[in-house]
Amino acid sequence: MKLALLLGKLATALAWLMMFYNLASPFDGNIAVILNILLAVTVFMHGFQTIIFHTIFKSLIALKKGDYLQVFIFGVFSLLQYRQQVLAQQKS
Repeated sequence: MKLALLLGKLATALAWLMMFYNLASPFDGNIAVILNILLAVTVFMHGFQTIIFHTIFKSLIALKKGDYLQVFIFGVFSLLQYRQQVLAQQKS
């Protein structure tokens, strides 16, 4: 599972890089428009996931600003990582 989370985070980071590169130097044709729309959707969805993260995990573990940033950047892959952390704490 750790490998899957790592690969997911790498893919997400690559997607962010490509979308921000498109802002600085737009690609040709409709790809630029699609990437701009995808960036807007990604920002909205990752923001929503950060709110969900705060709502669910604030009472379970101590949260820092870096935790919120990680969830905003990597989305569901970070949520799964924190879920594993909470489950491991509850087993102990």
